[in-house]
Amino acid sequence: MNKKLNTFLFLAGATVFNITVTVLAFLLLIFLYATFLSGIVPEAAQEFAIVPIFIGAIAVAFFAYRLVINKLLQKIKFEDYFDPIVKPRRPPPKKKSD
Repeated sequence: MNKKLNTFLFLAGATVFNITVTVLAFLLLIFLYATFLSGIVPEAAQEFAIVPIFIGAIAVAFFAYRLVINKLLQKIKFEDYFDPIVKPRRPPPKKKSD
């Protein structure tokens, strides 16, 4: 496999991982809310609880993604296996050899 295919597969897998973690965190936070807070919060305010739960799920997914990526960066030398996604506009200046 070449670097471009490796990069594509990595991005596809990372996206699936991120979406999965977000959905699982959302379901877990909904479950925790329903278990512990649904009796405390008035019924009129319960419909507004979805917004902080959703933001919390995104935050959990962000931190889980960062944790996994940092672990991968420690184990794998990315430059050897993946193509850069964003390339500089100008190539770096050539070194003069004297």
